[in-house]
Amino acid sequence: MKRLFVLIIFFYAQGQLFAQDHVKISLQDVLMRVQESNSSIKVSEQEAKMAKYDYRFSNSIFLPQISVSHTGMATTNPLMAFGSKLNQEILTQADFNPALLNDPDQIENYATKVSVEQPLINLDGFYQRKAAKTTMEAKELQAMRTRDYLDFEAQKAYGQLQLAHRAVEVLQKAYEAANANLNMAQNSYDQGLLQKADLLEVKVRVTEVSDQLKTTRSNVKNASDYLAFLMNEQGDVVYEPSEELMPDNLGGTVETSLENRADVKAMDLVSEAYKANMRADNMTFLPRLNAFASYEMYDDQIFQADAKGYIIGASLSWDVFKGSQRFAKAGKSKTSYEKAKQEYEQYVAKSTMELQRTKRMVEDAKSRLETSKLAMEQSEESLRIRTNRFKEGLEKTTDLLMAEATYAEKQLAYYQTIFEYNQAQSLLTFLTKE
Repeated sequence: MKRLFVLIIFFYAQGQLFAQDHVKISLQDVLMRVQESNSSIKVSEQEAKMAKYDYRFSNSIFLPQISVSHTGMATTNPLMAFGSKLNQEILTQADFNPALLNDPDQIENYATKVSVEQPLINLDGFYQRKAAKTTMEAKELQAMRTRDYLDFEAQKAYGQLQLAHRAVEVLQKAYEAANANLNMAQNSYDQGLLQKADLLEVKVRVTEVSDQLKTTRSNVKNASDYLAFLMNEQGDVVYEPSEELMPDNLGGTVETSLENRADVKAMDLVSEAYKANMRADNMTFLPRLNAFASYEMYDDQIFQADAKGYIIGASLSWDVFKGSQRFAKAGKSKTSYEKAKQEYEQYVAKSTMELQRTKRMVEDAKSRLETSKLAMEQSEESLRIRTNRFKEGLEKTTDLLMAEATYAEKQLAYYQTIFEYNQAQSLLTFLTKE
């Protein structure tokens, strides 16, 4: 029963392994899918749309407000009854009888009214509209910068996938070499030419490489999962890069001003939006001028209009004092503007520092690239010589194992350096992209 349970677990694990789809994918395909489907890009675009509708909402400071209403009522209220007859233009001499004025009969009144309100001078609204427009532009730039960042992140994830697959290839060869060395060591041990301690040491090396190989295969799956997340893909897929991990020659990066970068411009626009809001709050101390008009139709029958009239006018309103609310709000908006200015200056300073650091990263990675390549070639030649000497019984087991481990280590270090060099160049491109 126990053996049956073990077999079930084994076949289930095999099924899970083969259930994973292995898909080859290119960098351009990854970049295209990320731009089309990434959730962060969609969120940033929705935020930009929200800001756009906020700006449209501010059209109310220019456009009129028009409303239409139809009201019906019945009343015996003396004042309302007299006024309703007056509006309906049916008032007669008999209606001035004091008895009827004080105790009128029920009267029905139906009123249809078209009202128009037109803002003329609302200075605070002008600056609120400017703030809304600036915020909209900032959100659009932030959405653009999000796309640029996801491009960079996709390149980085693809590089991690390439590095993980390269590591699997290196450790797979190291594992095969370790097994070959184990076979030679076993033969030597069987012939009495090798001590048991040396044989065990070779077996330990095989186990170590096997564990490293399992770890790198997990890294391949992790890199594939992250790529799938960036592309908003579902399913258990193992991606295989169709392009080899090679140093990218991107050429010289064009020197640009940080002020022209999308995210920096967005920060500057956010500061301008706070400035406009500050001015809007200061303008609330000034009066407002609005025009209004209405066209009214009355009758004692529903949806009839025997009596008509209109009103046209303008109102100048001024809230002289509102319990110091406006003073507090104006002070807060000024503080928010000063804070936004400081944040912008801090962001520019930090971006400048990151740009200079990335330039140095590119140069350092470039110099390490040649060094790590030479180290890999030297360790490969050393391993070849020691392997031949070991076959002839002229080399110690420990020296062979050390040479083998060193070669695998230098290979991994070389590919890691390529990855770091490519990522440094991608980051520099991202930081200098307008």
